[in-house]
Amino acid sequence: MSQFDINPKATEPLPGGTASLGKVAVLMGGVSAEREVSLMSGSGVLKALLSKGVDAHAFDPAERDLSELKREGFARCFIALHGRLGEGGSVQGALELLGIPYTGSGVMASAISMDKVMTKRIWLSEGIPTPRYQLLRRGAFERRQVIEIPDTLGLPVIVKPAREGSSIGVTKVVGYSGMADAVEAAGKLDTDILCEECIVGDEVTCPVLGAGDGARALPVIRIVAPEGNYDYQNKYFTDTTQYLVPANLPPGEEEAIQALVLKAYRVLDCRGWGRVDVMIDGKTRQPYLLEINTSPGMTGHSLVPKSAQAAGISYEDLCVHLLANAALDVGTAA
Repeated sequence: MSQFDINPKATEPLPGGTASLGKVAVLMGGVSAEREVSLMSGSGVLKALLSKGVDAHAFDPAERDLSELKREGFARCFIALHGRLGEGGSVQGALELLGIPYTGSGVMASAISMDKVMTKRIWLSEGIPTPRYQLLRRGAFERRQVIEIPDTLGLPVIVKPAREGSSIGVTKVVGYSGMADAVEAAGKLDTDILCEECIVGDEVTCPVLGAGDGARALPVIRIVAPEGNYDYQNKYFTDTTQYLVPANLPPGEEEAIQALVLKAYRVLDCRGWGRVDVMIDGKTRQPYLLEINTSPGMTGHSLVPKSAQAAGISYEDLCVHLLANAALDVGTAA
């Protein structure tokens, strides 16, 4: 098996059937800026698990205390939460204390991956290419610094909160005059404002399943958004964005990207699943990794299910596989 082949056990029936998974909470909603998307993801996951005979129940941490999970006898959690207070390590830490195995990465990997700047620092230390950047801290910079950022990074510049997802708070700045407003918009959502070099070329994403040496890359998806604008609206609420799988990249490129993504996933010690977003420079064909998502979307427009489908894994089987691999940082799955 190559490092890009999907483990055939991903779609095999569980030895004890889905009943062996016990009572399952699908965590959805929450209080982050991505609540709306999380509710869509969670609803899809819940429906899929129920269709497979799993004893699954919706659980919204915005409406119920997580301590109720223990009192009500939940054996596992499928985390369909998105954003800082869902995939940033806090919920994972609470579940560690409760001793309830959960899907996705552990506390440290979740926290680092949620922070785009910390992710970049680790990737760069490991020789993994990511766009050049400058970091601004809300209230600790002068107007002159903001205006001078394009002198270093060039134009356009991508300005975004360091710890948000789903393209929330992201601005593509095409002229010096737009920098101040973009920084202000990002600063309303986070104390850390990431100003990033804009890589012009193909936009792709690559999901990963598993952990450590057993992790495997799913097929790469090439994203073709209207006018190249893959924003919140075009991600979830329009049907005009194209998702190409096979990605039809030049020979050898998909395999190279998969290898790079696997390295990036492993150095952050991610587990369970994830998705890495990549820009390919249109002139040099050099891939640059933008960020990693440790609790990817599972909506009708989401990319991990599309990639899994191309690998022969149905949405329902993907959900059961992820749930069956729920784990704890300390201890093992029930």
